[in-house]
Amino acid sequence: MRYTLLFSIFLFVIFIGCKKKNSGSAPTLKFKSVNSTELRSGGLIEFTLSFEGGAITGTDTLTVEELVPYCAGSSFVTTYPLPSYPATKNQNGEITVTFGYNSGTYQNIPPKCSVNDTAVFRFSLKDSQQHLSDTVSSPAIIIYYQ
Repeated sequence: MRYTLLFSIFLFVIFIGCKKKNSGSAPTLKFKSVNSTELRSGGLIEFTLSFEGGAITGTDTLTVEELVPYCAGSSFVTTYPLPSYPATKNQNGEITVTFGYNSGTYQNIPPKCSVNDTAVFRFSLKDSQQHLSDTVSSPAIIIYYQ
């Protein structure tokens, strides 16, 4: 009985000693909404994402990937720096990403294969300590060929 108790205490000390120190948590990214699931020439599409946690300080990036299964020419991956702001504990906020189709000031995402594109957009967030969020996806978006 005494050896069992000593062995149990010994194992407990080993588990406590081997516990990995928390070097910060990865940010949590959630897809909130999209203003439309259809995009026509002259229109805008706006995605709203929310985030929590992480070490968001201004050296952070949002990665956006457009996947168009039947037209590889329309697919892309791009990274955007987030604006800097003071770091606080338990941070949270919203990120809005806007694309246009022949609309002028926003990144242009027209179909490139002479047919309508059905695209899914994927988003991930990397904080200043290189923690990567899970990837979130939009619903299917139809981008009409004019």
